Amino acid sequence: MIRFRIHRRQELPLWHSCLVFSGALLLSLGISAAMLAFQDKPALEGIVRLFQGAFGSIWALEDCLVKAIPLFLCSLGVAVAFRLQIWNIGAEGQFALGAIGATWFALTFESLGPLVMLPGMLGMSLLTGGLWALIPAVLKLRMKANEIIVTLMMNYIAILFLDYLVYGRWKDPESYGFPMTPVFSPAAVVATIGSTRLNWGILLCFLFGILIWIFFRYSRLGFELMASGENVRCARYARLPYEQLVVLAMGISGALAGCAGFLEASANLNRLQPSIMVGYGYTAIVVAWLAKLNPLYIGLASFLLAGLRVGVENLQLDLQVPAAFGSIIEGLILLTVLAAGFFTQYRLGIRKE
Repeated sequence: MIRFRIHRRQELPLWHSCLVFSGALLLSLGISAAMLAFQDKPALEGIVRLFQGAFGSIWALEDCLVKAIPLFLCSLGVAVAFRLQIWNIGAEGQFALGAIGATWFALTFESLGPLVMLPGMLGMSLLTGGLWALIPAVLKLRMKANEIIVTLMMNYIAILFLDYLVYGRWKDPESYGFPMTPVFSPAAVVATIGSTRLNWGILLCFLFGILIWIFFRYSRLGFELMASGENVRCARYARLPYEQLVVLAMGISGALAGCAGFLEASANLNRLQPSIMVGYGYTAIVVAWLAKLNPLYIGLASFLLAGLRVGVENLQLDLQVPAAFGSIIEGLILLTVLAAGFFTQYRLGIRKE
């Protein structure tokens, strides 16, 4: 009789890890090519067009960076909660609340100058996104509610609340019936860099990324948060402030997602409208796991996944591929990379009995 046993690897060379993950990505792309062939599309040409559409021109690279900014902030926030093994699936709703908070400030204080307007919108987006994320944290601590279900359900509440505002109270009377707010004043718009479409929100990505990296690497709270995430029972035994850490992690997670909503509404749309919700909060979960919750790797993973979005848009135009194809590729990449992560930490042994 043959039995399989799982053994933890003591040490794995860096080249071996790179080889395993490269193989996982190639496997996911191979499956994607097979799906294209199944739809009677040119498989190899489709994969080539996917990469050309994402990284084959200056325009495409700019588009990747523009999409990577909100994706990076949502992913960074999700990673903070995941470090504590608090499964925040609500970045999409926190993104929506951040956009709503920033829009409220912009519409309420239209006469303010940019030196007051933009920090005010940023602060309001951090506040509303963070407070929205604290609701499932409190429910988890006080009522033992499952944070996965609560954060997921709160996404729908936030998105429908956004729809309620743009279809009702905040609807622009000059929008010819379309659901959108009035255009923000020039002081409420995050400017672009030079003649490019890239906005100055990228500086916030660098700032928050460095701050979160320093927080985890050098601060006591960051160490306690990671230690509590490794083993909750040991954390309680060591008298670490687990309840306060849950509130802190969820607050930071929601605030960062809310900041992403502010940048998307201000820099890219210059108003609030339903099309702002394109799934950045859900894609952020994939990015965070691909980056192994490391703030330094999240930037690279965000850029690659943003490139995937741009490339799929190119496939839709050239090969008439369904829009859902991009989500399928994201899922394939996540599954194959997570499976590869298992084999970088463990190996299978065979024992005959």
